[in-house]
Amino acid sequence: MRRILILGGTTEARRLAERLGGRDDLAVTLSLAGRTLAPVAVPVPVRVGGFGGADGLAAYLRAEGIARLIDATHPFAARISRNAAVAAADARIPILVLRRPAWERVPGDRWTEIEAVADAVAALGPEPRRVFLALGRQELAPFEAAPQHFYLVRSVDPVEPPLTVPRATYVLGRGPFAEDDDRRLFEAHGIEAIVAKNSGGAATYGKIAAARRLGLPVILVRRPAVPAVPSVETPEAAAAWIDAPAAL
Repeated sequence: MRRILILGGTTEARRLAERLGGRDDLAVTLSLAGRTLAPVAVPVPVRVGGFGGADGLAAYLRAEGIARLIDATHPFAARISRNAAVAAADARIPILVLRRPAWERVPGDRWTEIEAVADAVAALGPEPRRVFLALGRQELAPFEAAPQHFYLVRSVDPVEPPLTVPRATYVLGRGPFAEDDDRRLFEAHGIEAIVAKNSGGAATYGKIAAARRLGLPVILVRRPAVPAVPSVETPEAAAAWIDAPAAL
């Protein structure tokens, strides 16, 4: 029985785990960082927590006899992806990146693309605006430097502690988010600008489509560079790779 480790935290990782979970010839483990308090259940064993960097992950791969490693982490989990590539090479096992394609600009989009979340503060400008933040809980601190804005923050889990700004509203939600729902959300709160990461995929594209429909500007964080390892865009392609001949 071959042992497969999926580094997860994305819809694609969950779908791959569901696809592989019923196979008798595989022992699949899904590894989660543990940042989401109540992850969606999957039909395979789940490991929660870090490995201790690339060296720790390589030691785990060897100790557990992992045959193949699939990096299906978030497109912005750059450090984890770098560690995974190094660890796989150290443990001499094949690695594959499963990553959904980035969103592409279409007519009507009003995007300002930036390199990092912190750059969004300057991109918003000094004048007060009503801003929708579609970011992780750990990425909100830079906006405390711009307390003149109103912030509407959507997250899977509560933001604790809340931002130290005078005007902020928090809503909880787990995708998928429909365009019409996001449009109504923006209209209800008088949103004037959106800050988001180019995560790709359909589940959270609603805010991008809604912004286009309403003519709102989007400050969009570009994806970080990823290691030069084989990659696919769908769980189906990743499942096919598992059955292909091994190759480093």
